[in-house]
Amino acid sequence: MSPVVVTLLVLLGVALLLALWLMGIYNGLVVARNRFANAFAQIDVQLKRRYELIPNLVEAVKGYMGHERDTLEAVIKARNSAMAAEQKVAANPSDPAAMRGFNEAEAQLGGILGRLFALSEAYPDLKANQNMLALQEELSSTENKVGFARQAFNDAATDYNIRREVFPAVVVAGMLGFKEAALLETAEAERAAPKVSFG
Repeated sequence: MSPVVVTLLVLLGVALLLALWLMGIYNGLVVARNRFANAFAQIDVQLKRRYELIPNLVEAVKGYMGHERDTLEAVIKARNSAMAAEQKVAANPSDPAAMRGFNEAEAQLGGILGRLFALSEAYPDLKANQNMLALQEELSSTENKVGFARQAFNDAATDYNIRREVFPAVVVAGMLGFKEAALLETAEAERAAPKVSFG
């Protein structure tokens, strides 16, 4: 074999190895991106369940808390805002602006639901209502599932972010448009220790 053919074969082999290496990096980024998108889909399932429970909760409370109409309307408004924000994030979980809006809407909904439950404490008949107790239990269970799904999402998004930020993947990620995934944040109200009352 002539030296020119050997040189061409070596260059072809190096180019092939480089192409395979780049394909491996690209495929790893795609897998990680799909994992965090799937993790958000799991949150989506639990949030839809929670959003479906809220109107039932409002209906159960309405008869007892008729003069608290502002609070009940605020719950429905916050639910609708959270649903709209969730749909934006579900369409593109890597959009930081959508994630920020989602975090804000969820914090607002959590705050208003907390206010509703605090107000319901002033109504003994409502506290004893079996329908209200069942809805509270179901909502509490759903909140726990949302919490676990949020943790799984943040884990998957962090894994994706690490994969896209390490060298040499950072070069490939930048060239091919793999953007950083935003994490779900916990609202300040959720970080505060709950107050327990046995009265």
